[in-house]
Amino acid sequence: HAYSLVHDDLPCMDDDDYRRGKLTCHKVFGEGLAVLTGDALLTQGFYLISRLADVGVDGDTITRVLAELGQACGTDGLIGGQVVDLESEGKEVSRSTLEYIHTRKTGALFKTSIRCGAIIGGATDDQLDIIDTYADNFGLAFQITDDILDVVGDEAKLGKAVGSDERHVKATYVSILGLEQAKQRAQGAIEAAKEAIVTLEGNTDALVSLAEFVIARDH
Repeated sequence: HAYSLVHDDLPCMDDDDYRRGKLTCHKVFGEGLAVLTGDALLTQGFYLISRLADVGVDGDTITRVLAELGQACGTDGLIGGQVVDLESEGKEVSRSTLEYIHTRKTGALFKTSIRCGAIIGGATDDQLDIIDTYADNFGLAFQITDDILDVVGDEAKLGKAVGSDERHVKATYVSILGLEQAKQRAQGAIEAAKEAIVTLEGNTDALVSLAEFVIARDH
């Protein structure tokens, strides 16, 4: 995720000067080192997962986790969504195209993070189906909230300038649905996530609280 943010901030992508209240990587170190930083972080992520055997995870599970992450970060996930995002700048896009972008960018990373934790924990296929429903709605609510905060958020709390989506003529849930309907859609996604996850056996309080935090956050 950190790698994707470094690259996303580049002038050839979203061209952002600030991230989390500090100058973005390319503003401090130059575009060349920012590209290499992103490459290094991506590579390091796969390396760390390959070392899960050091903490007792079996080889088949590690291979499955690596496959999950590779797919989520590739053309079927993060990169595919980013391509359509770039191609859609300055154009009027449908809601289905917008959802395609975000389920593959933001959504894919959230979903694979949640799925990989469950896989390492020994989740069954039925349990993973429930987790998928939770993760899909969680990612959707997170992205809609991001779109909302880009319109009404506090720059001091966000750590970056607001209004960047409008400046780059990006399609967002706010631009397509309007602010109030976007808020309602985010709330509906959170309710769907919570309804799904509480059907799992065991204590799901942390996941319910995390879902509630997503739309209550101000940064």
